[in-house]
Amino acid sequence: MIPAMPASAAAAARARQASSASSASAVLLRFGRVAAMGTVAVLILIAGVWASWGTAQHVLLTKGREQGTVEVTRCGGGVCSGPYSPVSAGSQARERVVIEDSVAVAKGRTYSVVLKPGSGDAVRSGPAGILYAWVPLGGALLLASVVVAGGLRRTRVAWGMAGAGVVLLTAAFFAV
Repeated sequence: MIPAMPASAAAAARARQASSASSASAVLLRFGRVAAMGTVAVLILIAGVWASWGTAQHVLLTKGREQGTVEVTRCGGGVCSGPYSPVSAGSQARERVVIEDSVAVAKGRTYSVVLKPGSGDAVRSGPAGILYAWVPLGGALLLASVVVAGGLRRTRVAWGMAGAGVVLLTAAFFAV
């Protein structure tokens, strides 16, 4: 302490040094939280797009793919099958193609489909097929909205993401 400096001034100087050190650590912790939660949110969204794209690519990018209809005659073991009737030029009729058995497929109904290249696997096409293909992204939007709201404290963005996820899942539910 400087002899001419009063004791209260020295205490104030020590308090300023302590508060600047604690504010620096608070900034560092805040940055770490934002970086970690931002990374988690982005990874969740990437996983949702990745899971959706496996089916969505066949439904969205139909140029050059075989398109037609399948009448489901048999279901079992997680898949349904039936005869395929072509609609697109260059597509050939097949006695049996396989489509995933889900709530979107019922025995005895006919569905418009796109065939995966080089296989007998079919994917639903049209608006119902597009929406159904993006269901994993809708779930990822809902999950990531919780991370964005809680970890990033961006409630408006989180509400927007949750709303988009709910709209996508609801539209897929009613379209299928």
